[in-house]
Amino acid sequence: MISVLWIVCWIFLADSSARSCVNIATFVPVGEPGAICCPQKSSSSVQASDNVTWYRNGSAIPITRDTYSRIHQRGDLLWFNPAHMEDSGLYQCVGQNSTKGEKQLMVFNNSEGFCFNQEITYLQRLFLHNSGKLTCPDLDYFKNESTQLVLQWFKACYPGLFEDKRFRASGESLIINEPSRNDEGIYICQATYTHMGILYNVSRAINLTVIVLPQKIPVEIMYPKNNSIQVALGSSIVMECNASAGIENSVFMDWEFPDKYVPQDKPKKYIAISPSGDQILGNKFNISKVKEENYGQYLCIVWSFDSEPVAAYLMLERPVLNLQPYLIGGLVPLAFILLTALVRFFRVEIVLWYRESFQPLISKGVSDGKLYDAYVLYSQNIANCAYSMNIFVLKVLPEVLEKQCGYKLFIFGRDDLPGQAVVTVVDEAIRQSRRVILVLVPDPPYCSMQKPTFETEIAVYSALIRDGIKVILIELDKIKDYSDMPESIKYLQQKHGILTWKGDLSEKSQMATTTFWKNVRYQMPASKCPPSSCFPLLPLTFNSSPISEG
Repeated sequence: MISVLWIVCWIFLADSSARSCVNIATFVPVGEPGAICCPQKSSSSVQASDNVTWYRNGSAIPITRDTYSRIHQRGDLLWFNPAHMEDSGLYQCVGQNSTKGEKQLMVFNNSEGFCFNQEITYLQRLFLHNSGKLTCPDLDYFKNESTQLVLQWFKACYPGLFEDKRFRASGESLIINEPSRNDEGIYICQATYTHMGILYNVSRAINLTVIVLPQKIPVEIMYPKNNSIQVALGSSIVMECNASAGIENSVFMDWEFPDKYVPQDKPKKYIAISPSGDQILGNKFNISKVKEENYGQYLCIVWSFDSEPVAAYLMLERPVLNLQPYLIGGLVPLAFILLTALVRFFRVEIVLWYRESFQPLISKGVSDGKLYDAYVLYSQNIANCAYSMNIFVLKVLPEVLEKQCGYKLFIFGRDDLPGQAVVTVVDEAIRQSRRVILVLVPDPPYCSMQKPTFETEIAVYSALIRDGIKVILIELDKIKDYSDMPESIKYLQQKHGILTWKGDLSEKSQMATTTFWKNVRYQMPASKCPPSSCFPLLPLTFNSSPISEG
């Protein structure tokens, strides 16, 4: 419980520069005053009109507006003067138009032997040997209530901070000249606040980290590389430019087209952040039907304010006519076409038969150092479709691919250890996997992956740039429209195709020899244990009603 609370608090308190009323919780030290705002209100001013009513969760009795009461409503805020441990809980605000909002209050004790709680701090950073300042956060409400806001600073819980001349107080900030690694640690800013003649302390614990000023990374175009593409008249093509740059660079990217061609659709630009912290920029446009005027040189230019522009071209050319098939003539081309069609039509069956028949030869001496056959990526922040997604990912996939086929999967939420850094676990697990299985769900929008998560960005970065890992896309029922999907998902769908699951929880749908699972196995690496010699199908122990399809 403590480790989970620390993660939630760190995320909530990490950005101390913004005042927002959409945060999930408010944290107040026991014995100190605190205030919570109504998420339905856009204004943070305590002077706003009294147009909301506060209730403790589960109670129908409004909280008093009597300012002499320890807990009372003043303006749009709910005040605790001071906060007690038993005040922790959920509070509800109701507006005049019946709109409702909820805020969680968490009152915490200081760690034993300290004047602060080590798990609930405001994270702030300074650059090594570059003078900067720490700012005492979340004092807006108290500034509006009192003009006598006096601020003191301490290193951990001890006075004497200003004996070091590098430290200097300025308003609500602490100036630190030439910070070093020795300056890292906890800093306490404490203000005094008076309410109804009673003096209170308002304290905040800031966790200072001193980091090295990053060096600017030069802009580099990853694609195109002054290459050409042969495209036939009437066909379609997507022209794309990709570049990388340091996160601190202000980078711009654009296409220059042939004089005789102007694209009908505006080029689409996008920016992603790689796990290493670099910017990945993209700019692409689509030619739906290639015409004569489309042929020529397309120049991609990338530049920033403090560096020279770099450019690379992509040449769109007419395909070279190959006369050899006509010269060979006869039945040879026809036989070749028929053989190719048969192989393509039965390619899945042929590959699976080959793997199973020559399994000892395929696996003998082959070792790529990977720990997992596939990393399973799916959205865990979904509502109505969570049941079908969780059953498919946590029950059906392991039943078929692990138990019947002998594959080893990494499923986040099942195989990670509590307390591990999420980004590190995901990045390392994907590095150690031969495939990435990406599970998508159809409408409604809140059941889809329209908002890319850091897991998606890491997987796409590995698939496109870093490792070239293959992605297997699986949709739970047919997704009719991909227009709102992230560009990365649409690109992977175009490159690798997509498999549609329309099964239920019957034994037939969970057999590795069905068409759907054959196609999945075809895109997976060769298994060390084919279905004919591995574990038999075991019945699932939960309700066997059909999977909800969104």
